[in-house]
Amino acid sequence: MIKTESSLMIDQKISVLSKYIPPEAANLIAKWIDFYRCEFKISKSRNTKFGDYRPPQNGKGHRISVNHNLNPYAFLVTAVHEFAHLVTWKEFEQKAKPHGNEWKTNFKRMMQPFFEFEVFPIEIRKVITNYLENPSASSCSDIDLFRALSSYDKKDPNIIHVDKVPDNHRFAMKNGKVFRKMNKIRKRFRCIEVKSGAIYLFSPIAEVYLMKDE
Repeated sequence: MIKTESSLMIDQKISVLSKYIPPEAANLIAKWIDFYRCEFKISKSRNTKFGDYRPPQNGKGHRISVNHNLNPYAFLVTAVHEFAHLVTWKEFEQKAKPHGNEWKTNFKRMMQPFFEFEVFPIEIRKVITNYLENPSASSCSDIDLFRALSSYDKKDPNIIHVDKVPDNHRFAMKNGKVFRKMNKIRKRFRCIEVKSGAIYLFSPIAEVYLMKDE
């Protein structure tokens, strides 16, 4: 965990951050941690989110966490996303919606230096530029951005996205549950759990294991 205590100087923060984000970006993120007196935690992997921000409460200051297993570009986008929450809270506290116009404005502004540092590969930069036209609550909810960022992940070669599973074919989730892919409903795929017969809707970018069909 990276904290703003004097025991961890800014050059030490830069050294730690450089293990997770492009080195050209580590200096600015380290300065933000100091400037906003933010407790910055590199967290264990969480399936439901890449990172989070918590405002000051119960004697604690600003707190940000980002999953340790993200690739450098996903880690950086997530960190900026959460710092935009911090800045928005400082300006408006509870008066602004979590991902309202105030947050969108701050997120766009705080992403700009990293374009100037040229830390992103050209294909990611193009997708992020489009995403910033109207950023959403999570990079996971923008399929193009998610695909661009996840293309730099170190993945199990057996994992594919649900939208690549052939229709009426079986696939398994990481928890072992087996499904059969059915039809598409708007932006999601209707799938039936083989054991229970229950119907679930899957995001097209959900990661699953393709099975040998019967």
